[in-house]
Amino acid sequence: MNSPKSRTILLSTAAVCLLLVAVALYLQHVQDMLPCPMCVIQRYLFLAVAIGCLIGAFGRKPKIGAALGLAAAIGGLGVVGKHLYVLANPGFSCGIDPMTTMLNKIPTATYLPWLFEADGLCTKAEMFLGLSVPQWSAVWFAILTATMIWVLVRRTA
Repeated sequence: MNSPKSRTILLSTAAVCLLLVAVALYLQHVQDMLPCPMCVIQRYLFLAVAIGCLIGAFGRKPKIGAALGLAAAIGGLGVVGKHLYVLANPGFSCGIDPMTTMLNKIPTATYLPWLFEADGLCTKAEMFLGLSVPQWSAVWFAILTATMIWVLVRRTA
């Protein structure tokens, strides 16, 4: 059975991930910051971390959920790294390209366009509380990665 501490950490981490997606929706629908393809992929990865954490919190082996969450968080670091590279090198753009078309045709984007449809350009990073949105994503994916590693390496009683 899960130790209460592992379960609490995993549930808290899942809640943080869901809150981050809620903030992204606020920025999109209230502040009119359109998400680019890489932003949408980051939403998927935040949700994947949350799902991994929920699997770990409610399953018999929390480390399996933490490993799934870790894989998604590392994937998020990769995507946001590319996003920050695009921002630092304006000649390199994801723009409106095949990635946008592909993302907007998958079932989640078709059925939930308010959450998963890519409309913006990756080269236009909006600022929020002093950092660009991709910079905030990088911070949070780093925190999530460290948290999942900690859950995996710590000893449970």
